[in-house]
Amino acid sequence: MKRSSRGWIGAGLVLCVSMLAAGGVHAQSKPGASKDPTTDMRAVFASPSDIADGRKVAQASCANCHGMDGLSTGPNVPHIAGQRPGYLYAEMRVYQAGGRTDKAMGDAVKFLADDALVKVAAYYASLEPAAPAPVDAKAAARSAKRVDPVQAGKAAAASCGGCHGDTGVSSMAGMPSLVALDPKHLYDATLAYKTGQRKHDMMKTAATNISDADLKNVALFYALQKPARAKTPAAGDEAAGARAAAACAGCHGDKGVTSTATVPNLAGQDAEYFIEAMRAYKTGQRSDESMKGVAASVDATTVKNLAAYYAKQQPLPTKTRAPLATSEWVQRCDRCHGSGGNSTDPHMPAIAGQRADYHERVLHAYRTGERKSSAMSAMSSSLTEADVEALAAYYARQKPRSVIYVPVPQK
Repeated sequence: MKRSSRGWIGAGLVLCVSMLAAGGVHAQSKPGASKDPTTDMRAVFASPSDIADGRKVAQASCANCHGMDGLSTGPNVPHIAGQRPGYLYAEMRVYQAGGRTDKAMGDAVKFLADDALVKVAAYYASLEPAAPAPVDAKAAARSAKRVDPVQAGKAAAASCGGCHGDTGVSSMAGMPSLVALDPKHLYDATLAYKTGQRKHDMMKTAATNISDADLKNVALFYALQKPARAKTPAAGDEAAGARAAAACAGCHGDKGVTSTATVPNLAGQDAEYFIEAMRAYKTGQRSDESMKGVAASVDATTVKNLAAYYAKQQPLPTKTRAPLATSEWVQRCDRCHGSGGNSTDPHMPAIAGQRADYHERVLHAYRTGERKSSAMSAMSSSLTEADVEALAAYYARQKPRSVIYVPVPQK
């Protein structure tokens, strides 16, 4: 791909657009071009007359939503003034191919020739970008009040330390360690006490007094603590337990460390708690059909041996990561979208000054798979609703800047 240039020459604007070209726009061609607009791109030099033609296309097909000045005229519609021309062109090609679900946009570009796409992209890229959004006092106040979920979990877990240990490592026989458990499993298990699916009066009372949000925060807090074995005795035959544990490895993993989020790790767990849990599955005090059958098939001695074996195994850290602050997310986003959201890559959209509502909608589309991008899906999959709102608000307030693409001679 040949990068493009944008600059004032004499009295006219000369725009070099990195994209496939056709028709009257001059392009530096490469042999063997594919039809993928995102991987096969070349420099296009748009003359003032090309940009004037692009203005006519914009007036006929784009202005109702994006305005002649490239500034959105309604909610959930992006500003495109000053947007990177290669990105604009490639996105219109995606809409033409049916790769986006926005019918209005698809209909607008459906019958535009490739030459028209190039020229209208050049036209909008030549415009002055949108002004940054003013600071929203209410949004700023919400952002200031954002709670660190790990710290919130630690605070909510203070009442749990008496039984389960301050960091979730039990030192009281019969009380489970809560460390080294996937937060989804621990949340589901605690919720089961709250709803009565698991029978335990003390746990039901404790869980009922914690909000659903704090239950998730508590689970996150314990998942991030350093794993260690329960500081309690285990009286069974460890060697015999190791042999019996072979039948459990399919779900609970080798040596009691599972890779399934909804299945508990058993490594380092308190032995008496393990025995009591197996009894509860056997009697139906805990409702889990798969575990009820397993518990019913083993005798008390085998359960005791299993408990001893798992209690001696070393628990491992979960794959859970602490949530990122907005500033940390911004650093990640800027790697591709440029400092402050001002992309210098013609493939990458500038997001500085973009409408917050549109930005939120796009991030949700990547999170749900409505928009396809392996990179964006990976980045957005762990975003919370609060993260999405904060990022959209941040970039809306950043000053958009034009970018000059300088062509260099081919060697």
